[in-house]
Amino acid sequence: MYLILRIAVFLIFSLSGYFIGIKYNYGTYGVLVGSILGLFAIAIEYLLKNFKIGSIIGGFIGISLGLLFANLLLLPLKQILGDDIKAVSFGLMAVFGYGGLLLGMGKGSEISISNIFRLFRGQSLEEDIKILDTSVIIDGRIADVCESGFLGGTFILPQFILQELQHIADSADSVKRARGRRGLDILHKIQKMSNITVRIVEEDFPKIKEVDSKLVALAKLLNAKVITNDFNLNKVAELQGVSVLNINELSNALKPVVLPGESINVFILKEGKEHNQGVAYLDDGTMVVVENARRLIGKNADVTVTSVLQTTAGRMIFSKLKEEYEKEEYRAIK
Repeated sequence: MYLILRIAVFLIFSLSGYFIGIKYNYGTYGVLVGSILGLFAIAIEYLLKNFKIGSIIGGFIGISLGLLFANLLLLPLKQILGDDIKAVSFGLMAVFGYGGLLLGMGKGSEISISNIFRLFRGQSLEEDIKILDTSVIIDGRIADVCESGFLGGTFILPQFILQELQHIADSADSVKRARGRRGLDILHKIQKMSNITVRIVEEDFPKIKEVDSKLVALAKLLNAKVITNDFNLNKVAELQGVSVLNINELSNALKPVVLPGESINVFILKEGKEHNQGVAYLDDGTMVVVENARRLIGKNADVTVTSVLQTTAGRMIFSKLKEEYEKEEYRAIK
């Protein structure tokens, strides 16, 4: 699509140059000038597309301040240098103007449209902002992560999330009610932490009905990250360019690494799906499937890992009883 538009722009400039050129009997030169201007316009469009609006605004402010500072320096120098001020004037304008442009573009990259709107509204710019989702509040692990010091900064709690949490806490369903009250307790616990600032915001989006969509819109407005354990919200936010901190992904990343060939001791808890299988769990909740271990249900067993399967839901470990594994290895060697 963009390629077709660029070709169209180039042709328009070339044809315009041709028609203007033949009017003055310079058709060839008109096409040439029109083509150059067309290429120049396409190059500008390409450069502007890769520039952030903040860099453009910062560059404009930077070059303006640089030129202003250069003029202020020239005021006392005019009295000393007299007519020789022109050469010095050009040098100072070039140095301070270019320096201001580079400095402004560098600092301006941090400016976004959402930040500009917030400044107009009188809101201060904050860094390291994170928005809490309902699911991650009810889950509760976020409080332990914060308490350990791995997360800090400002946590934003939208009013519509708090209302959803209160609605769950007031539910007629006893399970939902318990989950909602647990979420409120977790929030209260986080508020007391010294390294966390919890701020409730009234910002709402009446035209958006879905809570998850409102959450993503607010994150884009505040240039914030979303903390969640909701897989679908995770994908929707990433598609819209919003950074996500997924507690489930963090949990999976922190699970101890178990390699094929390692031996571990597990408690066979129940029967597996396949014939004669036993199932055990590690302390972190990782499922361990053990071949020919049905007879050992309710007992501890030494097993050797044969393979590890990583899925979106977590990690699964497949293993064999240590004695059987060693016998197979011995046969293979013989």
